[in-house]
Amino acid sequence: MWDDQENAQRVMKQLASTRDEIEAWRSLEQRIADARELAELNDEDLRSELEPEITEIEQLVDQRELSTLLSGDYDRGHALLSINAGAGGTDSQDWAAMLQRMYLRWAEQQGYKTELLDTTEGEEAGIKSVTIGVEGNFAYGYLHAEKGVHRLVRISPFDSSNRRHTSFAQVEVLPQVEDDAEIEINPNDLKIETFRAGGAGGQSVQKNDTAVRITHIPTGIVASCQNERSQTQNRENALKVLKGRLLEVLQREKDKELAELRGEYQKAEWGSQIRSYVLHPYQMVKDHRTEHEMGNTQAVLDGDLNTFIEAYLRSQVGTE
Repeated sequence: MWDDQENAQRVMKQLASTRDEIEAWRSLEQRIADARELAELNDEDLRSELEPEITEIEQLVDQRELSTLLSGDYDRGHALLSINAGAGGTDSQDWAAMLQRMYLRWAEQQGYKTELLDTTEGEEAGIKSVTIGVEGNFAYGYLHAEKGVHRLVRISPFDSSNRRHTSFAQVEVLPQVEDDAEIEINPNDLKIETFRAGGAGGQSVQKNDTAVRITHIPTGIVASCQNERSQTQNRENALKVLKGRLLEVLQREKDKELAELRGEYQKAEWGSQIRSYVLHPYQMVKDHRTEHEMGNTQAVLDGDLNTFIEAYLRSQVGTE
């Protein structure tokens, strides 16, 4: 431990995470025991206090049960979330910005820490793309359920004729690679370029080449970062994203080989959206994988995603 500080930090982080999880189970166990004791007293005066406690305990049990569904190699770790606007110009770029806001609010509600690693602004409104680091227990496990194409149907605020438009955005979710041994990259395989960070103008535009773009030559995978003022920090963040994408490619190849052996492999296409958000002519958010839907579209866009994530995770039990 003393001779390898990086390994020591990883071990201590894992220890803290395991300790937090054990304490959460013990706390829940104690609350259940206390509630049972109160219930056995059969005191009418205590019933008003007991009912909300039971409701909260049930919610906590559901959350704990859901966490047991996350048993993948990286499910317990941090995540990298990327959103890319699809075809559709300003409407799709505005939709990508709406999704960014939705996921940032969801992460805040879960108590996760977020960091904007790279953002490309749209010409008129919204964003062309964004990459967000999400740190917290099970961040990748939960967010992985959001990977895919998201479709929006609404009256376009950018159409003077008030016509209905359909917009698409692609959500990509990658694991954050904590251990360099998990993915080895030959420095000779990297093409590193620097450029000036773009922005809205004025003070927000960097006058030095602080933005970094890294290309993995053998695969053609590209990762960039321009949100930090330090070129060194941008390079570290871009490399973090690149490792996550390379790791996903390796995992996808393993999954493909396994699925082909099972005779169930199907190629994923851009057009196969996982969820539709309809704001006109009616209000509805529907997940096409699970058929789960909600009529309160504003709540969903404000980050209320847990029922969709839970429905998807439960649907995967026994299929992997």
